[in-house]
Amino acid sequence: MTNNGGAPESSIALIRATGKRLSNWGRWGEDDERGTLNYITPDAIRHATTLVKTGATVRLGLNYDANGPQIPSPSGRFNPIHVMTRHAGDAELCEHPAPMEFGYADDIVTMPLQCSTQWDGLAHIYYDKQMYNGYSTNQVLGGGAMKNGIELLCDGVVGRGVLLDVAKFKGMGVLPSGYAISAAELAACAKAQNIDMRQGDIVLVRTGTMSSLLKGDKNTYMDPVANPGLAFDTLDWIYDNKVAALACDNYAVEVRPSGVPGIRLPFHHVAIRDMGLLLGEIFNFEDIARACAADGRYEFMFVGSPLPITGAVGSPLNPLALR
Repeated sequence: MTNNGGAPESSIALIRATGKRLSNWGRWGEDDERGTLNYITPDAIRHATTLVKTGATVRLGLNYDANGPQIPSPSGRFNPIHVMTRHAGDAELCEHPAPMEFGYADDIVTMPLQCSTQWDGLAHIYYDKQMYNGYSTNQVLGGGAMKNGIELLCDGVVGRGVLLDVAKFKGMGVLPSGYAISAAELAACAKAQNIDMRQGDIVLVRTGTMSSLLKGDKNTYMDPVANPGLAFDTLDWIYDNKVAALACDNYAVEVRPSGVPGIRLPFHHVAIRDMGLLLGEIFNFEDIARACAADGRYEFMFVGSPLPITGAVGSPLNPLALR
């Protein structure tokens, strides 16, 4: 039996039941709009600072330019368009140039906020006319999000970063298309890397698929039919370990196909809407994976706050690992 949207009733029931079981609504108060970032306490941040041993920094994101990951798709997302509004050539063409040699350049960028390395905010996903913490979907209209806006998270995405290099753990450079990472594999990978999970961790999961994008193969990277990622059952592991934020090197965090018939992004719906979990997409973990493998340290201080764009439901960022 299916609903009007085409999804089997069993799939819809699974989403609702899992969401109710893993819900964080009310955990941090009826007015909370920060979700699992509340797990990052001052003590957690202080601990993260002790992980900086060498002072080395590693970027975990992509540049924002015309060579970004986006390809034509129904989402309407496109790569950034960068335009100069003033530059030296303008001065050369001016009939009355300035008497001195001083000048300036200005520019603008037009881009979807979720076209490259980015956070999905808590107003990004909803079902049954509600988003995180029970706020109505009518709180997100043409002017932006009046509740759960990304600007409320801009002082809190700092803490212990943990890289779970699942591709390396499985003995692969890249996980196969459609490979579903299980909760058991996340736990085994953490154990193999000598990682004891802590409340408030910012977990980074490497599938290796970013390597295809870095080689220019956008179609493989953005394939909506078959993409490696997290299985639906990993939500329990994330909930139980009190993860503060989760980022992956693929384009949608979760595995495609999703494993839940008729539901395109079931992981997103429970993670964001019910758990209040900040999700990061299109991160680049190739450099940090090499650095971690070289010295066997898979934990570091993570800094990756979104831009304070009032009412936004997602945001680009320049994430860093401080080692």
